[in-house]
Amino acid sequence: MLTVAITVKLIAEIALLALFGQGLLGLMMSGENCNRNPFYALLQLLGRPWLRAARWLSPRVVLERHVPLAAFFLLLLVWGAASWIKVSICLQIGVALCK
Repeated sequence: MLTVAITVKLIAEIALLALFGQGLLGLMMSGENCNRNPFYALLQLLGRPWLRAARWLSPRVVLERHVPLAAFFLLLLVWGAASWIKVSICLQIGVALCK
């Protein structure tokens, strides 16, 4: 169970950093320049499944431009839950076994 919690936490961290990096690059670069940047395309590829999941989970009232923010907060919630589960498991089995 500890391995599952660590894996979910790691996947959420990678996705959070990809969405954050994509947003940061989107702010720094404008319009067409973003789509031609290979690093932006890689971050977009990493974040696309989470954007689809957020679009599927969110009501239709949510605008399309707000879906990345919804995905970010959804992943933040998943990361927090995985961290909480990891800490509770480590407290049950002992901190020395979690290293």
